[in-house]
Amino acid sequence: MRHLHILCEGQTEEIIARDVLEPYFAGTDFYVAWSIFTTKRPAGGSAFKGGLSNWPKLHAELRRLLRDSSTTVLTTMLDYYAFPADAPGMANRPGESPYVRVRHVESALASTLGDVRFLPHLALHETEAWVLADCRRLGEVMGDPGPAAELEQIVRLESSPELVNDGVDTAPSKRILSAYPHYTKTIDGPLVIMDVGLDAIRVPVHMRTTG
Repeated sequence: MRHLHILCEGQTEEIIARDVLEPYFAGTDFYVAWSIFTTKRPAGGSAFKGGLSNWPKLHAELRRLLRDSSTTVLTTMLDYYAFPADAPGMANRPGESPYVRVRHVESALASTLGDVRFLPHLALHETEAWVLADCRRLGEVMGDPGPAAELEQIVRLESSPELVNDGVDTAPSKRILSAYPHYTKTIDGPLVIMDVGLDAIRVPVHMRTTG
């Protein structure tokens, strides 16, 4: 069995890894494990989990995980939105499409770690974009299709849920919360993603390599 380890940004990503990605790899020769990014490791106490603050902490966590010789592939489930400005590739991102920019940062991260087992993945712009991959399912989960229809129009204008921009008030998560103030990202988001399925979500994501 090959060991795939996913470093998750927070609880939402952990739930997606557990309830979407692990079942997806069931029946393959990959064993899937995951952990939440540790923000602090106090001596003699429990580690604080979740929330991406700066590159040195993330770099140290990735190095720690790569010390596990049983890991075949280490990847990440981190948001490109609000990614640490001091991370490799962030300061010299090309002025092209968001897909080109996120590929640039992913490549810089891989080069910095210098380990062929490390295949970084940044969600463009955040995992909530995957919820917008099927706004109708979101409306069903929330029990109100009206706001979902408006979100679907926004996605169509942008041509892909991943291209909904990363502004402070217009990022995917902010748009969803504006439409559904009672939306809970650790419950409703993973439910929608599970309903939609990884193969359907990968259709807009696939544009990253062809667009």
